Amino acid sequence: MTADLTPAELTLLGLLIEKPRHGYELDEVISARGMREWTEIGFSSIYYLLARLRDRGLITEVHGPRPARGKARRVYRATAEGRRACARATEAVVAELRPVFPPLLVGLANQPILAPDRFRAALDRRAAALTERIAAINAVRDAQPGIPGYVRAIFDHSLGQLAAERQWLAAYRAELEELGDQSHQEGDGHDPV
Repeated sequence: MTADLTPAELTLLGLLIEKPRHGYELDEVISARGMREWTEIGFSSIYYLLARLRDRGLITEVHGPRPARGKARRVYRATAEGRRACARATEAVVAELRPVFPPLLVGLANQPILAPDRFRAALDRRAAALTERIAAINAVRDAQPGIPGYVRAIFDHSLGQLAAERQWLAAYRAELEELGDQSHQEGDGHDPV
């Protein structure tokens, strides 16, 4: 990621390049596209991020349609500099292979501390959670017929990662079954909890 934009800022800026939007509409798009699966943007942080982008000259407030009732919402659009910054950052995040640090790997490194039945139960819960997550993402994607190809690619990437993890998990669980409790007895001599 370029030092210019955080992932959350880049996400919002990209949505504002698609079309001018207000904060509530941004939140709706983030939810509808399943973006909360891969980005850390809560509703309360949207306005903070918009202020940061505005203060940096990457977005500007525009006059949106006046609602029949209630007060007008602040609508933002990307500036020319915002478009350039978004293009640079987008190219960088697509091209760069960045390491990820999933907590699962920490759990696997500490596997010997758990009793075999507790570890297997934790793996079972993870497998169930993966199945639920895959079904939820499929449901969100399928509820939006005619979505643009790049939005479908986001869903497909998430689903591909989850499917790969589910495949790995099934193979690892089968390996543990074959080995029995042997893998837990290779620890440092401490009794598993």
